[in-house]
Amino acid sequence: MHSTHIHINVPCVLLMIHFGNHAYLQYCFQFSPANNFPSVTEEEAKVPEMKEKKKGEELRAPPTVIMFPGSRGHRSGGLHRQKRDWVIPPVNVPENSRGPFPQMLVSIRSDQDRDISIRYSITGMGADQPPNEVFNIDPVAGKMYVTKPLDREMRSSYHLRAHAVDMNGNQVENPIDLYIYVIDMNDNRPEFRNQVYNGSVDEGSKPGTYVMHVSAFDADDNTTANGMVRYRILSQMPHNPIPNMFTINSETGDIVSVAAGLDRETVSQYTLIVQATDMEGNLNFGLSNTATALITVTDINDNPPRLTNRTFSGEVPENRVGLVVANLTVKDADQPHSPNWNAVYRIISGDPSNHFSMRTDPVSNDGMVTVVKPVDYEMNRAFMLTVVVSNQAHLASGIQSSLQSTAGVTISVQDINEPPYFPTNPKSIRFEEGVPAGTSLTTFSATDPDRLQMQQIIRYTKLNDPALWLSINRTSGQIVTIATLDRESTYVKNNVYEATFLAIDSGSPPASATGTLQIYLNDINDNPPALVPREAQLCERVNRNTNGVNITAADADTDPNAGPFVFELPNYPPSIRRNWTISRISGDYARLGLRYQVYLESGVYEVPIVVSDSGNPPLSNRSVIKVKVCPCDRNGDCTTLGAVAAAGLGTGAIISILVCIIILLCMVLLFVVWMKRRERERQTKQLLIDPEDDVRDNILKYDEEGGGEEDQDYDLSQLQQPDSLEHIISKPPGVRRVDERPIVPESQYPIRHVLPHPGDIGDFIHEGLRAADNDPTAPPYDSLLVFDYEGSGSTAGSVSSLNSSSSGDQDYDYLNDWGPRFKKLADMYGGGDED
Repeated sequence: MHSTHIHINVPCVLLMIHFGNHAYLQYCFQFSPANNFPSVTEEEAKVPEMKEKKKGEELRAPPTVIMFPGSRGHRSGGLHRQKRDWVIPPVNVPENSRGPFPQMLVSIRSDQDRDISIRYSITGMGADQPPNEVFNIDPVAGKMYVTKPLDREMRSSYHLRAHAVDMNGNQVENPIDLYIYVIDMNDNRPEFRNQVYNGSVDEGSKPGTYVMHVSAFDADDNTTANGMVRYRILSQMPHNPIPNMFTINSETGDIVSVAAGLDRETVSQYTLIVQATDMEGNLNFGLSNTATALITVTDINDNPPRLTNRTFSGEVPENRVGLVVANLTVKDADQPHSPNWNAVYRIISGDPSNHFSMRTDPVSNDGMVTVVKPVDYEMNRAFMLTVVVSNQAHLASGIQSSLQSTAGVTISVQDINEPPYFPTNPKSIRFEEGVPAGTSLTTFSATDPDRLQMQQIIRYTKLNDPALWLSINRTSGQIVTIATLDRESTYVKNNVYEATFLAIDSGSPPASATGTLQIYLNDINDNPPALVPREAQLCERVNRNTNGVNITAADADTDPNAGPFVFELPNYPPSIRRNWTISRISGDYARLGLRYQVYLESGVYEVPIVVSDSGNPPLSNRSVIKVKVCPCDRNGDCTTLGAVAAAGLGTGAIISILVCIIILLCMVLLFVVWMKRRERERQTKQLLIDPEDDVRDNILKYDEEGGGEEDQDYDLSQLQQPDSLEHIISKPPGVRRVDERPIVPESQYPIRHVLPHPGDIGDFIHEGLRAADNDPTAPPYDSLLVFDYEGSGSTAGSVSSLNSSSSGDQDYDYLNDWGPRFKKLADMYGGGDED
């Protein structure tokens, strides 16, 4: 049997719902006089969700249906009718509650707690899942609490599950789903997305023109009045022409113009303070915020340019270009340096020959009248120009051009001393070459264009005459030759000779002009032809039909004074025609060859040939060609011997040269054999030591950094045999040393023999070593000393002879005579009484 128990407590209304299967649910609702307690009936369980339809009722739950689990039913068999479950509404909790905490929300009980001990628990986000410990439940009493203030903007709802278990942890009831909704409070102000908004509108726009959009965001629930934002304009600066030039849509935030009279030249920018208020704009209860809207009035071309004067004037020197002769100033109220402000000037009359052009100064917007074509004072003393000015952009609709957009410009031409000019420049004349000196060629005169000035005198002078052939009369300009004109000169290019002259007037300051005279020189037959080539080569014995030299001629003249050429052999000497022959190939070529059955010895032959051109009269030239006749190989080329013979050397000279070459080669061979033999003797000579003990290839260096001064001061005289042995022979008999003999008692060994030739240093060292080895009383002065040698064997003798004798009969006084290096040794072993 279901039973419902309602308990009213402060500050909530407690609803307890009892179920037949020993379970019941107890709710604690917030209650206020303005709201009725929500009724829950079985009819409302027919829909899957609860829908809240009454706006403004804060305690009513969101449209979510919570189904309690059905009863377990009877365990006995048979079919039983199952009653419909109650629909449990969600729990609504207002955000930002001040407590006290923990605050009870709902009580969950099971009717089995009369028989057994029941433990209650909740799970889900807010309980045992992040955010943890927002809700908790009394495990014995089943009362669920909220432990802290809730923030709807952080989390708007929670879904929990309530569990009932016995002391052994066995489930005694099906879990109950609990939905907790956080009721929104107006705790957030509207926030503009930007603190400053920028917009623009064309000047002269009609009322209702869209300008810009502003928007604000409210973190509160936008389905309630807490999050419904409304906009309004608080202020406008400046107030021209009226204080309310714009309005704003309270819901969308769109700003539009509401009045005419927007003029950029009067007000270029408006500043609006826009306010956003929630609670649907209720200023008493809503929260507000402000932002700034900057509205720029954009320029249109509603002001035509106006020239500051109706007339302008300027001056221009004649024959000058690129000069600015007049400046036209203009005023325009539109946006500077924009197409609506930039001026464009045009000359519409007064300049039919296009002597002038108009340019715009990009900084000042002035119009500059510029000369682009030279003007002549003698032709035009002044110009009357008509100039019109406009903008780059077209005028706005309904704007008419100003009468001040047109002005007149007077340009006066200044007369200056113009330079004279040559009417024909360059001037061309034609003459034959060979014109003698003193011949008058032409008069090259200049004209002064200054007709309106006092008559001036023109003087002439020569500026450039590469070949120094011409002179010019200083006053008349008559040109006379001072040398013979030659077309074949290197100064003549393509039969034309050029010279330049200078004409200077008597004006102030003087002006000058340059004129070029071109003289075309006609060719005459004044150059004889020259034979080409001047040297050739022929074979002694070859086919006479193919053996020959092709010859031609070079003539400095041109046709018809050049080819075809005539080649002839002279009559003297007679041997020329007897041995040689010339056959014509073409007009400019012929072949020179030996006559049939004529054989010449190898050598160089000079063959004279007479060459004549085709001039009228023709000119002839006797030229000599050097022909080398030599024996040839199969390819028709001269052999080496033949080339030498052809160079003019006889057989005897050739044989002499070959003999000299053979002798030179033999000498070189003998020298090489002698050097090899000497090298072999050096290698076979006996070494100073036994080959097994040779240490020359076993020297080991241990980071040697160089010796001292004593190591570098070598006395090479120790290795040289003296030229005279008198000082040795005069000494007492005994062991003799040839480098430095110490004074010792006479030995029983004979004196060693003196070498007949002291030049061989190897034999000298060997003899000294042998004498020292046979003398037991002599120190090992001449023995070979090896230092730092770690190889096998040692050539160093024993140093036992340095030990003091027990008999005391050894005399070491001679150590005093061995120099300062042995002074320490002499002090140790030398004679003398001890103190």
